[in-house]
Amino acid sequence: MEERMNDTKLSEIIERYKNETHAIVAILQDIQEEFNYLPKEALVRVSKELNIPLSRILSVATFFKAFSLVPKGKHAISVCLGTACHVRGGARIMEKIEKELGIKRGESTKDFRFSLDEVRCLGCCGLAPVMMVGKDVHGKLSESKIIPILNQYN
Repeated sequence: MEERMNDTKLSEIIERYKNETHAIVAILQDIQEEFNYLPKEALVRVSKELNIPLSRILSVATFFKAFSLVPKGKHAISVCLGTACHVRGGARIMEKIEKELGIKRGESTKDFRFSLDEVRCLGCCGLAPVMMVGKDVHGKLSESKIIPILNQYN
């Protein structure tokens, strides 16, 4: 198993759903919450222990954009590039973050501190340009605000 995966935590998740094999989305959400992605080994183990076809698990895992089959950073950054954010400089915010972290959208930093993605709308257009770090919304951004915001996350 990968060193990032904790067998005990996975066992707890599997035990929680042993009688709810229909709850694939919830199972995957818990795995992703714990490991920041869906490790292949975890999916195989869920398949075997809960008697759910691996193909069914993978079809759910690949259908929803919220799930990732590749390791993600501890702090997921989502930069809005929807219309309002685009007009107010969202692309410059994305470029600044890419430069500061040394990664492109869809990638994670080598230390898995951050992962970076773009979204089309975060639903707070009045705060444009906007990004989220985890569940924290940061609005009315400028390039000069990026480094202090990133420094808040260890």
